[in-house]
Amino acid sequence: MCPRLARARAAARCLPLVAAVAIATCYGHAKPGDIDRARLLAADHHPDQWLTKGGGFGETYYSGLKSINTANVSRLGYAWGFDTGTVRGLEATPIVVDGVMYTSGVAGRVYALNAATGKLRWRFEPKIDPRVYRSVCCDSVNRGVAVWQGRVYVAALDGVLYALAAASGKVLWSADTIIDRSRGYASTGAPQVAGKVVVIGNSGGEYDTRGYLSAYDLQTGRLTWRFFTVPGNPDRPPESSALKVAAKTWARNSRWDIGGGGNVWGNMTYDPRLNLLYAGTGNGAPFGHARRSPGGGDNLFVASLLAINPDTGRLVWYYQETPGDEWDYDSDAPIVLATLKIDGRPHKVLMHAPKNGFFYILDRATGRLLSAKAFVPVTWASGVDLESGRPRRNPQADYDTKTAVFSPGEWGGHDWNAMAFDPQTHLVYLSTTTGDAVLANSTDKTRHPGLLNQEVDATPPSGVTLADPGSDLSAWDPIAQRIVWQVPTAQFWDRSGVLATAGGLVFQGSADGHFRAVDATSGKALADLDTGTSMVAAPMSYSIKGVQYVAIMAAWGGAGWWIPNPAFAAYRYGNAGRILVFRLGGGRTPMPQPLPPIGPVPAPPPQTASAKEIARGQALFDSDCSVCHINIPRGGTPDLSRLPPAIHAMFDQIVLGGLLQDDGMPQWGDVLSKDDAHAIHAYLIQASWDAYRAQQKEKAN
Repeated sequence: MCPRLARARAAARCLPLVAAVAIATCYGHAKPGDIDRARLLAADHHPDQWLTKGGGFGETYYSGLKSINTANVSRLGYAWGFDTGTVRGLEATPIVVDGVMYTSGVAGRVYALNAATGKLRWRFEPKIDPRVYRSVCCDSVNRGVAVWQGRVYVAALDGVLYALAAASGKVLWSADTIIDRSRGYASTGAPQVAGKVVVIGNSGGEYDTRGYLSAYDLQTGRLTWRFFTVPGNPDRPPESSALKVAAKTWARNSRWDIGGGGNVWGNMTYDPRLNLLYAGTGNGAPFGHARRSPGGGDNLFVASLLAINPDTGRLVWYYQETPGDEWDYDSDAPIVLATLKIDGRPHKVLMHAPKNGFFYILDRATGRLLSAKAFVPVTWASGVDLESGRPRRNPQADYDTKTAVFSPGEWGGHDWNAMAFDPQTHLVYLSTTTGDAVLANSTDKTRHPGLLNQEVDATPPSGVTLADPGSDLSAWDPIAQRIVWQVPTAQFWDRSGVLATAGGLVFQGSADGHFRAVDATSGKALADLDTGTSMVAAPMSYSIKGVQYVAIMAAWGGAGWWIPNPAFAAYRYGNAGRILVFRLGGGRTPMPQPLPPIGPVPAPPPQTASAKEIARGQALFDSDCSVCHINIPRGGTPDLSRLPPAIHAMFDQIVLGGLLQDDGMPQWGDVLSKDDAHAIHAYLIQASWDAYRAQQKEKAN
């Protein structure tokens, strides 16, 4: 080891700037991906690197670089690009260490690139169990990698956690993190390095899962601890003392068969000084509180923030943001660590803006609530009591026995999309979403193994008018607890992650394919680059040899990913994924070729099924297929009302036999019978005839 580096590591706690200089000097000859505690703590003083998904241990999505600034950002242009060869969503933020970019793509693919040129150094593509695609509510996305001491950690979609050599991409170890493959588990989140372990959660709160976190030894991949976020069947002993407390907040006859939810599918953050791992948990399962836990209870730890000692896996503190959640109000939004001056003195805080619409500030050592103010219109609660920490719930938003209208909708006031904190402006920048939604308990009370088990109906009652949804890029003052400025986005689903920089800028991609920079103090538009590719991920920034770059993963995906919209670039140009990198004096971004016109509906095969069988097929399609297929052109997956004759002829081989499972269409033969498949096919033939006749009628007119 470089002697200067050794001294820097020893002094990092008290002399971060000195450590940064030494590290910068020595790391020119370091092994690839060589990040450690000292380097992470010094990251703010060495902004040419981007060491975690959010840039540093605070996950602030703020870059201290300022070569690109308000005075010259109009000269921003294309530096280089990399095609991922995929057409599904890209949600990760790349990491750059010593001139190498590491990032993840669809289903857990990993790319290592020369960060100055985009030249591929290595690529990793995990072999995915195709059955997992049946249990993915919101596209086969991946939200990033973790890099630590020469290794790259990634969780594949099917829940296998990999440790890769940063130099070559070679698999050093792998671990299956899924405890029960008969249930609807998947993994889409980024692993989190915390002390001596790497931690990963899972998704599946819309299916039949019980949430948990798993921690693995960084070097060997050995399971170190597992923390369940909700209790299990009370006939069995609890796995931890925390679950003894949680069990008191659930009815004994709760829907243990469905699992309870509380999945950590999104964001985690680690504070190396306090040695605390922070994780947000997801919605309860099934959605309805009365259905999930008859008789009530807060249902810990759904929709909560957890602080866990990563050495032991023991809970240090918790704060439940939405007690008894029934509105799909996950608390998996980004967790940002910062120091804020509150009541005249500095506080080390955790900031969180989850789906329920309140912006929370907590003391990150103790979990004490310091602030909670609505950042979007909220009707499910009138506010949050700062003494008790509990929301003042609106009974009209409960749907135990009726249909209820509430806001924000289940899409949330803010979701997993990265938010940025700028220590210069003291503002937080985030995508905010408004609008009403409606939910009621459905009549279906049967568990569907490994499939959707929300047990809700989202159909608005006759005569009920919902507020139109909208979205904005918002600047929020966490001390004054108010919106400072907002920039409306073109479409409701346009809520991409953001980056703030010391150059006085906020960067954001968009669904319409434009990469934009605005003034951090006012929101004034300063740069607008048309890329032709829809974006939802957060940008990042790094520097090589004095040249500042801004990079973003570009492809549309995530919740709402399949909703077609003519304003989206993906609708006009397709959804070919790529990494886009910009610099001052760069060129024009290469545009994808426009998609050809939508072709005519082919003549369907004869309909031989009865009306009863068609209706049964529609019910099966709605429950098992519509999570991906919506039968609209350019919807992200094939429009099944436009199937050509050859696909009709192979329907059983595709659906039951898995003929196209390598393309992401899993086989359903272990779930659906031949009669089920034929009923679904009959429904699709009928839908094809409806589309075909409408087309012929339009031609005749």
